[in-house]
Amino acid sequence: MIRIITVDDHPIVLEGLKNLLLNEPDVVLEKQVSSGKDTLQALREFQPDIILLDINLPDINGIVLCGDIRKTYNQVSIVVLSNSNDRNIILSAVGNGASGYILKNTPMEEIPDAIRKVHDGGIYFCTGTQKVLNNKSSEVVLQLPHLTRREKEVLSLIGQGNTSQEIASQLFISTYTVDGHRKKIMEKFKVNSMAAVIKIATENSLM
Repeated sequence: MIRIITVDDHPIVLEGLKNLLLNEPDVVLEKQVSSGKDTLQALREFQPDIILLDINLPDINGIVLCGDIRKTYNQVSIVVLSNSNDRNIILSAVGNGASGYILKNTPMEEIPDAIRKVHDGGIYFCTGTQKVLNNKSSEVVLQLPHLTRREKEVLSLIGQGNTSQEIASQLFISTYTVDGHRKKIMEKFKVNSMAAVIKIATENSLM
Protein backbone atom coordinates (compact mmCIF):
# COMPACT_ATOMS: atom_id res chain seq x y z
CA MET A 1 0.00 0.00 0.00
CA ILE A 2 1.14 3.56 -0.75
CA ARG A 3 0.73 5.80 2.31
CA ILE A 4 -0.14 9.43 1.66
CA ILE A 5 -0.28 12.75 3.53
CA THR A 6 -1.99 15.68 1.81
CA VAL A 7 -1.03 19.27 2.67
CA ASP A 8 -3.24 22.16 1.59
CA ASP A 9 -4.88 25.09 3.37
CA HIS A 10 -8.05 24.92 1.27
CA PRO A 11 -10.67 22.55 2.76
CA ILE A 12 -12.31 22.03 -0.64
CA VAL A 13 -9.02 20.80 -2.12
CA LEU A 14 -8.45 18.46 0.83
CA GLU A 15 -11.95 17.06 0.53
CA GLY A 16 -11.52 16.54 -3.21
CA LEU A 17 -8.24 14.69 -2.68
CA LYS A 18 -9.81 12.58 0.07
CA ASN A 19 -12.69 11.52 -2.16
CA LEU A 20 -10.31 10.79 -5.02
CA LEU A 21 -7.83 8.70 -3.04
CA LEU A 22 -10.47 6.71 -1.16
CA ASN A 23 -11.34 5.09 -4.49
CA GLU A 24 -7.77 3.87 -5.08
CA PRO A 25 -7.30 0.33 -3.71
CA ASP A 26 -3.53 0.59 -3.40
CA VAL A 27 -3.46 4.02 -1.72
CA VAL A 28 -4.01 4.81 1.96
CA LEU A 29 -4.68 8.42 2.95
CA GLU A 30 -3.04 8.55 6.38
CA LYS A 31 -3.55 12.21 7.24
CA GLN A 32 -4.62 15.60 5.90
CA VAL A 33 -3.07 18.82 7.23
CA SER A 34 -3.27 22.50 6.32
CA SER A 35 0.04 24.05 7.41
CA GLY A 36 3.77 23.52 7.44
CA LYS A 37 3.77 23.20 11.23
CA ASP A 38 1.17 20.45 11.13
CA THR A 39 3.09 18.70 8.35
CA LEU A 40 6.27 18.53 10.41
CA GLN A 41 4.30 17.34 13.45
CA ALA A 42 2.71 14.58 11.39
CA LEU A 43 6.12 13.50 10.12
CA ARG A 44 7.42 13.22 13.66
CA GLU A 45 4.65 10.69 14.30
CA PHE A 46 5.11 8.59 11.16
CA GLN A 47 6.60 8.82 7.67
CA PRO A 48 4.36 8.29 4.65
CA ASP A 49 5.58 7.14 1.26
CA ILE A 50 4.44 10.33 -0.48
CA ILE A 51 3.34 13.83 0.50
CA LEU A 52 1.02 15.76 -1.82
CA LEU A 53 2.15 19.29 -1.03
CA ASP A 54 0.69 22.69 -1.85
CA ILE A 55 3.53 25.23 -1.83
CA ASN A 56 1.30 28.18 -0.88
CA LEU A 57 0.87 27.58 2.84
CA PRO A 58 -0.12 30.11 5.53
CA ASP A 59 2.92 29.67 7.77
CA ILE A 60 5.87 28.65 5.57
CA ASN A 61 7.08 28.75 1.98
CA GLY A 62 6.21 25.32 0.62
CA ILE A 63 9.41 25.12 -1.40
CA VAL A 64 11.46 25.67 1.76
CA LEU A 65 9.32 23.07 3.52
CA CYS A 66 9.96 20.66 0.67
CA GLY A 67 13.72 21.01 1.18
CA ASP A 68 13.41 20.63 4.95
CA ILE A 69 11.39 17.44 4.58
CA ARG A 70 13.85 15.90 2.15
CA LYS A 71 16.82 16.69 4.38
CA THR A 72 15.26 15.05 7.44
CA TYR A 73 13.07 12.37 5.88
CA ASN A 74 14.85 11.47 2.66
CA GLN A 75 12.78 8.32 2.17
CA VAL A 76 9.61 10.42 1.79
CA SER A 77 8.79 11.50 -1.76
CA ILE A 78 7.03 14.78 -2.49
CA VAL A 79 4.62 15.66 -5.27
CA VAL A 80 3.79 19.36 -5.45
CA LEU A 81 0.22 20.43 -6.24
CA SER A 82 0.17 24.11 -7.16
CA ASN A 83 -1.62 26.85 -9.05
CA SER A 84 1.73 28.32 -10.06
CA ASN A 85 3.08 27.64 -13.53
CA ASP A 86 6.10 29.88 -13.00
CA ARG A 87 9.14 28.09 -14.40
CA ASN A 88 11.46 29.30 -11.64
CA ILE A 89 9.08 28.06 -8.95
CA ILE A 90 8.79 24.67 -10.63
CA LEU A 91 12.57 24.36 -10.90
CA SER A 92 13.01 25.52 -7.30
CA ALA A 93 10.57 22.86 -6.10
CA VAL A 94 12.42 20.18 -8.06
CA GLY A 95 15.75 21.52 -6.84
CA ASN A 96 14.51 21.22 -3.25
CA GLY A 97 13.66 17.58 -3.74
CA ALA A 98 10.18 17.34 -5.25
CA SER A 99 9.73 14.26 -7.42
CA GLY A 100 6.65 15.60 -9.15
CA TYR A 101 4.82 18.82 -9.96
CA ILE A 102 1.13 18.95 -10.88
CA LEU A 103 -0.80 22.09 -11.70
CA LYS A 104 -4.15 22.29 -9.94
CA ASN A 105 -6.01 22.79 -13.20
CA THR A 106 -4.88 19.29 -14.21
CA PRO A 107 -7.65 16.66 -14.16
CA MET A 108 -7.58 15.10 -10.70
CA GLU A 109 -7.62 11.64 -12.26
CA GLU A 110 -3.92 12.15 -13.08
CA ILE A 111 -2.97 12.29 -9.41
CA PRO A 112 -3.17 8.52 -8.71
CA ASP A 113 -0.99 7.90 -11.76
CA ALA A 114 1.53 10.45 -10.44
CA ILE A 115 1.51 8.79 -7.03
CA ARG A 116 2.26 5.37 -8.49
CA LYS A 117 4.93 6.69 -10.83
CA VAL A 118 6.77 8.50 -8.04
CA HIS A 119 6.35 5.57 -5.66
CA ASP A 120 8.07 3.38 -8.26
CA GLY A 121 11.02 5.77 -8.33
CA GLY A 122 9.97 7.92 -11.28
CA ILE A 123 9.47 11.65 -11.72
CA TYR A 124 6.06 13.02 -12.73
CA PHE A 125 5.27 16.31 -14.43
CA CYS A 126 1.75 17.03 -15.65
CA THR A 127 1.32 18.18 -19.25
CA GLY A 128 1.13 21.84 -18.25
CA THR A 129 4.33 21.57 -16.23
CA GLN A 130 6.12 19.86 -19.10
CA LYS A 131 5.15 22.70 -21.45
CA VAL A 132 6.57 25.27 -19.03
CA LEU A 133 9.82 23.33 -18.61
CA ASN A 134 10.19 22.87 -22.36
CA ASN A 135 10.26 26.65 -22.75
CA LYS A 136 14.01 26.48 -22.44
CA SER A 137 16.42 29.26 -21.74
CA SER A 138 19.38 29.52 -24.10
CA GLU A 139 21.68 30.78 -21.35
CA VAL A 140 24.21 28.26 -20.11
CA VAL A 141 25.11 29.07 -16.52
CA LEU A 142 27.68 26.42 -15.62
CA GLN A 143 30.20 23.95 -16.98
CA LEU A 144 28.22 20.80 -17.53
CA PRO A 145 29.65 17.32 -17.04
CA HIS A 146 30.27 15.00 -19.96
CA LEU A 147 27.72 12.20 -20.22
CA THR A 148 28.10 9.05 -22.25
CA ARG A 149 25.52 8.22 -24.92
CA ARG A 150 23.88 5.68 -22.61
CA GLU A 151 23.83 8.10 -19.69
CA LYS A 152 22.10 10.66 -21.92
CA GLU A 153 19.51 8.06 -22.91
CA VAL A 154 18.87 7.15 -19.28
CA LEU A 155 18.66 10.80 -18.24
CA SER A 156 16.19 11.55 -21.03
CA LEU A 157 13.97 8.63 -20.05
CA ILE A 158 14.08 9.63 -16.37
CA GLY A 159 13.08 13.16 -17.37
CA GLN A 160 10.06 11.69 -19.16
CA GLY A 161 8.98 10.11 -15.88
CA ASN A 162 10.04 6.51 -16.52
CA THR A 163 10.91 4.23 -13.61
CA SER A 164 14.07 2.10 -13.53
CA GLN A 165 12.04 -0.94 -14.58
CA GLU A 166 10.53 0.91 -17.54
CA ILE A 167 13.92 2.24 -18.62
CA ALA A 168 15.43 -1.24 -18.37
CA SER A 169 12.69 -2.63 -20.61
CA GLN A 170 13.09 0.11 -23.21
CA LEU A 171 16.88 -0.11 -23.35
CA PHE A 172 17.08 -3.91 -22.94
CA ILE A 173 19.31 -3.70 -19.87
CA SER A 174 18.86 -4.72 -16.24
CA THR A 175 17.38 -2.48 -13.55
CA TYR A 176 20.71 -2.91 -11.73
CA THR A 177 22.47 -1.33 -14.71
CA VAL A 178 19.92 1.51 -14.83
CA ASP A 179 20.46 2.23 -11.14
CA GLY A 180 24.20 2.24 -11.78
CA HIS A 181 23.73 4.87 -14.48
CA ARG A 182 21.54 6.91 -12.11
CA LYS A 183 24.29 6.87 -9.49
CA LYS A 184 27.00 7.79 -11.99
CA ILE A 185 24.94 10.68 -13.42
CA MET A 186 24.37 12.11 -9.93
CA GLU A 187 28.09 11.81 -9.19
CA LYS A 188 28.94 13.69 -12.39
CA PHE A 189 26.48 16.48 -11.58
CA LYS A 190 27.67 16.47 -7.94
CA VAL A 191 24.14 16.26 -6.51
CA ASN A 192 22.37 13.68 -4.36
CA SER A 193 19.08 13.24 -6.21
CA MET A 194 17.90 12.71 -9.77
CA ALA A 195 15.39 15.51 -9.30
CA ALA A 196 18.32 17.90 -8.85
CA VAL A 197 19.92 16.51 -12.02
CA ILE A 198 16.68 17.10 -13.93
CA LYS A 199 16.60 20.69 -12.64
CA ILE A 200 20.15 21.41 -13.85
CA ALA A 201 19.66 19.60 -17.14
CA THR A 202 16.40 21.47 -17.83
CA GLU A 203 17.87 24.87 -16.95
CA ASN A 204 20.71 24.23 -19.36
CA SER A 205 18.67 22.85 -22.28
CA LEU A 206 20.00 19.31 -21.99
CA MET A 207 16.44 17.93 -22.07
